[in-house]
Parts: sequence; C-alpha cells; structure tokens
Amino acid sequence: MSTSEYVIAGILDNIAQWAHVSVAAAGQLITVFAVANAIGSPLFVMATAKMDRRKLMIVSLWIVVLGSVLTITLPGFGFLIVSRIVLAIGAGVFVIVAKTIAAKLASPGKQAEAIGTVIIGFSAALIVGVPIGRVIASSFDWKYIFVGIGLLSLFAIVAVYRMIPSTEGEAPAPLGKQIALVKNPMIWTGFGITFFWQLGYAVLYAYIVPFLLEVTSIGKHQISLALFIFGIATLVGSKFGGFLTDRIGIPRSLLGGMAVHVVALVLLSTMAESTVVTITLLMLWGLSAWSSGPGLQFNLVALAPEASGMMLSLYGSILQISIAAAGGIGGLAASRYSVHAVSWTAAVSVGIAVALGVISFRQKHYKEAYS
Repeated sequence: MSTSEYVIAGILDNIAQWAHVSVAAAGQLITVFAVANAIGSPLFVMATAKMDRRKLMIVSLWIVVLGSVLTITLPGFGFLIVSRIVLAIGAGVFVIVAKTIAAKLASPGKQAEAIGTVIIGFSAALIVGVPIGRVIASSFDWKYIFVGIGLLSLFAIVAVYRMIPSTEGEAPAPLGKQIALVKNPMIWTGFGITFFWQLGYAVLYAYIVPFLLEVTSIGKHQISLALFIFGIATLVGSKFGGFLTDRIGIPRSLLGGMAVHVVALVLLSTMAESTVVTITLLMLWGLSAWSSGPGLQFNLVALAPEASGMMLSLYGSILQISIAAAGGIGGLAASRYSVHAVSWTAAVSVGIAVALGVISFRQKHYKEAYS
C-alpha cells in the first residue's frame, strides 16, 4: 500500500517521458495523491463506520486493485491523475483500518507497539518498494510496477480474509459529539504536534540528496548506501517507538523522541564532516523521527477511544497535508537561502512540535489532577 504512494517519486522521469509532460508536471501526481488521501480516506472511513473492519479492509484492497487496473489500461496523463485518486483512497483507508485493527487486537499495554508494527510497512516501502520500482521502470515499462501492486493486493485480500478476525465497526458518533471532538483543544494540539513533527521530517527528506551532496562529505557513490542505512533506522525506529510508548508512557517517549530528533537535525547541520559521522547522524535522525509515530497515534486514540477510526483517519490527513506543505516550504528555504537552511527549518519545525507537546501534556496533567 505504501509503495503505491511512494514509488511515483522514484519514477517521475519515466512517467514524464511516457505522458509527454515535464518532470515538474508529473510531480503533481504526488500532490494529487496526498490531497485525495487527506480528504477522501477519512470521509470514506466515517461513511463506513458500522462496517466490519475486516470487510472494510478487503473493500479498500479491491479499490487498490481497481486503481492499479486503471493505471495500467487507461491512456493519457489525465486518466493517470484519476487512477492516483482511486489508489489514494484505497491505500489510505487500508492503512487507517490496519492500524485500528492492530490496536484493537493487541493485548492491553501493547497497543502502541502494535501500531508501530503496522508503520513498519512505510519503512519497508522506502527501503524495498521504491528501489525495486526504480529497477523495474529502468528495465521494463513503469506500468509493470502497478501490475505487481494489483496482483499483491489480490493476494492480500485472500490473506486478510483467512488471517484477520472479524472485528466490529464503531457506532457512528452523533454529529454533536463529532463537533465536540473536533472542538476539543487537546485533540487540536495533538494534530498540531503531528503537523510540525511530520513537516520537520518531510521538509529535509524531500531535499535529502542535494543536502547530503552540498552540506556533508557524502559522495555521489555513497548516497545509495547512506539512504539504505537511513531506511533501516526508520524501520527500527517505528518498532522501538511503539515498544517504548507502551513501557514508559506517551509523554516521556514522545517528547524524548522528538527532542532527539531536533538534536539529530542540528548535528547534521553542524557536525557532518565525515562519511562515518554523517551516516551515524542519519541513523540517529531516522530512528528518532520514526519513533514518534506510534506515540502520536496512540495519544489521539487515547483522547477519543470511542472514535479511534476517526482519529486515525484525521491523523493520516494531517500527515498528507504536512507532506504537501513540506515541499513548498523546503523549496522556499532552499531558493531564498540555501539547501543548508532546509535542515535548520526542519529543526525549528520539530522544536515547535516539542513545545506544543510540553504544553499539551501539562494541560492534561493539570486537568487530571483537578478532576
């Protein structure tokens, strides 16, 4: 599911050549996917709140199959945009439901770790899915990537049917209650933390190759190795973040992880003077950045357990909006100042997330103490 989103970034040149458009125009496919995911996925999840979660997961996989077929068969760039919208909704709904089911099926005290296990799929897409997609696009036609995604989705339908137990949906919350949830300042603060945390990560990752080449001592031939090691660190970070959240609680794990995230970004900007040091700092960055995801999501679920699907879907929307904003903000920093400025912009953004986290958890502590 995650490869269906991320692989486009690795094959933009192939798609641009096929569609007879510029690479910049082809890049709008990323924005289209992000916007469709941010808006369509939560609406779909809310509209199907009563549906058995396993059935909804299977429906989302069929939507991905449909999107893959459209990508393969329909001609022209306009139809490719339509297929990206379909894929965005299918993949977005699948991820939301997968995390919801993981949290519900996990034993008490291991919910965050279960969510972290699901998030490993995102890391796997970056480590394995995107590079394999690039190889396929270089050796064959880029559409074969979506043949593979469609076939694997059919396999996943069988796997979900046979291995995932039936799980009841949530009774849709009354409109008044939904409005009350949206008005809750604690939830808005949680979304704010999510936005600035993801922005800080995405704004540098979008420019990671020019940053490594211009700011650090990494050479062109070492980029692939550095990014592969970084990807491994993100995978470990997802699992470790969930484990840590369950063991020491949301406030300490989340604030600690984001604080290390800020430190890693600052050190990358100031101390990446050798290849070994640079790769070490990249590992620290990947580990700390991705360790926050499980805690952020479990925090939102804990704030509104009766509407966990709604919270996770809105969380996904905030991520997509943040990713869309990161490209523009990073481009502005790089063009106005330099690529070096992108890392400092990222550090400031995550620093804002830390400050919001401190405020949020203090308010929660005082509220519980007063109650």
